[in-house]
Amino acid sequence: PIGCNLIRGQREIVRECGQIKKSIEHLQPLLNDKKNKRYLISSSSHPIISPFALHVHIFAIPIHRYINSFSPPLSQFPCLFAFTTYNSASPLSFSLRLQMASATTSTTLSLIKTTASTTSSSASRSSASLIRLPSTRRQLKSSPLIHSLGFSSAASGDSLLSLHVSSKVRSFKGKGSRGVVSMAKKSVGDLTAADLKGKKVFVRADLNVPLDDSQNITDDTRIRAAIPTIKHLIQNGAKVILSSHLGRPKGVTPKFSLAPLVPRLSELLGIQVVKADDCIGPEVEKLVAALPEGGVLLLENVRFYKEEEKNEPEFAKKLASLADLFVNDAFGTAHRAHASTEGVTKFLKPSVAGFLLQKELDYLVGAVSSPKRPFAAIVGGSKVSSKIGVIESLLEKCDILLLGGGMIFTFYKAQGLSVGSSLVEEDKLELATSLLAKAKAKGVSLLLPTDVIVPASAIPDGWMGLDIGPDSVKTFNEALDTTQTIIWNGPMGVFEFDKFAVGTEAIAKKLAELSGKGVTTIIGGGDSVAAVEKVGVADVMSHISTGGGASLELLEGKELPGVIALDEAVPVAV
Repeated sequence: PIGCNLIRGQREIVRECGQIKKSIEHLQPLLNDKKNKRYLISSSSHPIISPFALHVHIFAIPIHRYINSFSPPLSQFPCLFAFTTYNSASPLSFSLRLQMASATTSTTLSLIKTTASTTSSSASRSSASLIRLPSTRRQLKSSPLIHSLGFSSAASGDSLLSLHVSSKVRSFKGKGSRGVVSMAKKSVGDLTAADLKGKKVFVRADLNVPLDDSQNITDDTRIRAAIPTIKHLIQNGAKVILSSHLGRPKGVTPKFSLAPLVPRLSELLGIQVVKADDCIGPEVEKLVAALPEGGVLLLENVRFYKEEEKNEPEFAKKLASLADLFVNDAFGTAHRAHASTEGVTKFLKPSVAGFLLQKELDYLVGAVSSPKRPFAAIVGGSKVSSKIGVIESLLEKCDILLLGGGMIFTFYKAQGLSVGSSLVEEDKLELATSLLAKAKAKGVSLLLPTDVIVPASAIPDGWMGLDIGPDSVKTFNEALDTTQTIIWNGPMGVFEFDKFAVGTEAIAKKLAELSGKGVTTIIGGGDSVAAVEKVGVADVMSHISTGGGASLELLEGKELPGVIALDEAVPVAV
């Protein structure tokens, strides 16, 4: 029932739910309620024995380090995750508890075996015989206790274990981990002023902003999103070498130059940004040499070189030769193994995540691995084929799945409904049927629009559905009212046209309303971002993702090469 990763350095052990179930079954002799024994885990200074300890068995694994991006960093605190399982005669069910210890306290975990009923922490501790969990590598490697807990593979070489638990811990029939995504453990915030002062820092940002025919920026969201990382670096005396792509140029193409970005960057940073006419070569090297502490040099579009997208080692080496260390803040390209996102990490150390990249991972990984529940996902778009992976992955994790956009007509036809001239992927009808069956089997409430301007059950021949109707909006809103976490990826209709934007805008307004009530609302990139920007509610959402394709791949549980390549990147089960 629990899918998790136990990490030793860069090495991962992914335990799918069936394997975890087997491990738990091996614990039954230990957790045999008929013998009237209780096994409780406590810290030597912070017992986690709770009021319900009388009825449960607890086992745990210590975590001395966790994600560094929180404020204050969790790495300052020894942490404890605990699982609880009810009476072994009942179907196994689990809950997750977290105990934070004092930052100044040395925490030792102990296994406490009691033979009397447990009524309080003091009672249990006074009558308990302590069995210390081993803390050295040799002890961990040979410990029967660790082996008996089913964690021997992960514990074979390092006492600093990272434990990430899949969100589905409801019951014996709970949903396990489907894939592994990447969470950068080390970020630019972990670097001290001494690490940065006077250092040349290669920053890969995603400044791929839209420009009009006059080369004016029409949406500066991505530029603004990159500013915190750049400001942090210049305030700590670093020399910032800023890199990005713009569009999809075929060789050197003036209309894709980054020159139009310089005025806005300079305005936001409060300093004059210097622009290079190339991204490698002697002239660029001279500009880097002349760059003062706290200065920013913007390189020309890296995609002017075909070697960028091919991730040519020699090109990556030339980029890396300009700097002392690397910061990746380009979430929008993190799913691509390009020279400026992945290749340079082979030549620059440290290679860390920027604030934007870390924030994206915190929200998106957190949403799919440990969301507040009920958890709803809204998936739109024109084709089922483009969202298959996302839908299948979300069915493993969410409580409610709302579908909209052109893909719904494939589901309608699979159910035998008339779809008129609406877009249908004939070769995906069986897939649509299987996804509907999978949702039902897993207890996920999968909602399709009930009307598309005309009733969904009777779209006339020759007519095409281009937006969800008012009844669907009402049904979707009622479902969303019950949730605590929402991810939205893809519009409900052809929202580019005002007449068919009503459904998409209604969903955007509903999410804004719920966000104001404390619901976590995450806009997963692409057209969904444009929709909330259009309605004017982007500022009230919990998180607006800057990556379309990267968001999709993350939600699918795929690894992101641009993140995996960073120092101390830790895979996280989702």
